[in-house]
Amino acid sequence: METNLKQLIQLCDQELSDRESTFNYHRQICEAWEELVCWMNSQGRSEFNERTGYEYCIETFGSTVLSGVSKRDQRRLRAIRMLISYQRDGDFEYRTPTVSYDFKGASGKHMGEYLLYLRNEACLSEDTISNKRHYLLRFNAYLEERGVMLGDLDIDAVDDFYARQGYTPASKHNSNSALKLFLRYAFDIGVTAKDCSYCILPDNYRKQRKLPTTYKEEEIRSMIGAVERASSIGKRDYLILLLASEFGWRSSDIVNFRFDQIDWDNNAISVDQHKTGVCEVFPLLSSVGNAIIDYLKNGRPKSDAHEIIVAGECSKKGKKLSEPTIHSIVSKYMGKANISNWKEKKHGAHALRHSLASNLLKKNVSIPIISSVLGHKSAESTKTYLSIDALRLKQCALPVPCLKTGYYEV
Repeated sequence: METNLKQLIQLCDQELSDRESTFNYHRQICEAWEELVCWMNSQGRSEFNERTGYEYCIETFGSTVLSGVSKRDQRRLRAIRMLISYQRDGDFEYRTPTVSYDFKGASGKHMGEYLLYLRNEACLSEDTISNKRHYLLRFNAYLEERGVMLGDLDIDAVDDFYARQGYTPASKHNSNSALKLFLRYAFDIGVTAKDCSYCILPDNYRKQRKLPTTYKEEEIRSMIGAVERASSIGKRDYLILLLASEFGWRSSDIVNFRFDQIDWDNNAISVDQHKTGVCEVFPLLSSVGNAIIDYLKNGRPKSDAHEIIVAGECSKKGKKLSEPTIHSIVSKYMGKANISNWKEKKHGAHALRHSLASNLLKKNVSIPIISSVLGHKSAESTKTYLSIDALRLKQCALPVPCLKTGYYEV
């Protein structure tokens, strides 16, 4: 672990260059690091660690997370947290948190023990535990701020908690589930003398089907065209965008794409879809095949990984990509292509998957074929895209008949 601040900054500066950060972003991060160096010099320090970094953040920004930090200071805070995360993990954290992710007080202690129980004894997945942790952290912060003990919890306190959160109906429903199970656990092991889970009232939530987010063919072309394919990172990103837009692959399928899935002799790619387990065979389009060859010959770093697409940045060079990275890459080029209102819509690989289905519908491709392309187990899953086929929905509209009654006045 590098503790010398100047050498750590040099490593992080090289990482930003490898990631092809924009000039202005790179400059602002470096300026924030220079301010930290001046502060360290005034303190007579040269060795940097997490504690020192957070001490500087508290003194300079009043916080170690985005909450309460001015817009001007948010990037400066990000710069310091980049040093901390790179020193600790060898990589920049995915995003700067808006709230502190630490449990506090007696209620936080019991919540932490509950999550350990879910991991070690209930054997729940890390994704499920992470989801419950998210809602419990909010609840823990409220209890500690208001000085409410778990055993003193009542319906009014729960109502006040939700009034302060601004949750959507779906988020409140998920929070209800997480809190109810925790409070029942607290009663079962004797933390509370009464079962406070009764305070979590039924929300009668009914999941509403949402229209899929889609983009027009010309928008997707402009996004793919925004890739600078001269660099190794550009060659990788170009291939990722093609797999997402031409084949409709999910992020999980892209990061798990292996050499043995390609049948060069028969121009085909076979995919056991990570989410559904459905095996699909795709024609190896010339655009995708050429992108794969270009990346393998001129862009892919040396690696023993079985996956084709790997990280090109220094800290993780040659290692398998994570799914959030795919989302970031797609978002990056939507921004570069200046696609209208993309930030207000879904803008990851899944949006390109939806767009493929929508654009196939516009070309009169049948639902069973679209279902096969997307790897749905049932065509019923594909029928949701019928709701966005505006042209054909208009054809289904019936004329309003004339009313032959005196009840309504014209």
